[in-house]
Amino acid sequence: MNASKPFIDHRIYTIRPRGMAEFIDVFDRLAMPVQLRYLGAPVGFYMSDIGALNQVVHLWGYESIADYDMRRTARDADPEWPAYLQASAHLIVAQESRIIRRVAFRSLSAAVR
Repeated sequence: MNASKPFIDHRIYTIRPRGMAEFIDVFDRLAMPVQLRYLGAPVGFYMSDIGALNQVVHLWGYESIADYDMRRTARDADPEWPAYLQASAHLIVAQESRIIRRVAFRSLSAAVR
């Protein structure tokens, strides 16, 4: 997983109760191969454990907003992508997406050396 990209697509999917195992299976089989082909490895992929439940958070890194647009457009045009959308439609209750940018703290740069 690559955390060095300056722009992160931060996604939160709320999954219907008792649907998480099915969602993870569908995502792993149908979405992840296509995502990896166009987006590369995720920065992170998590499930909520405390707080708001039934949520999946995934983070994908990009060099720029143009890179984000180009990669997602290519992914969306892949003939295998609609299979994931159809298989997951009944499982996703809500979704949020935001682009977040890395903050470059000088103090963190010195601490990593």
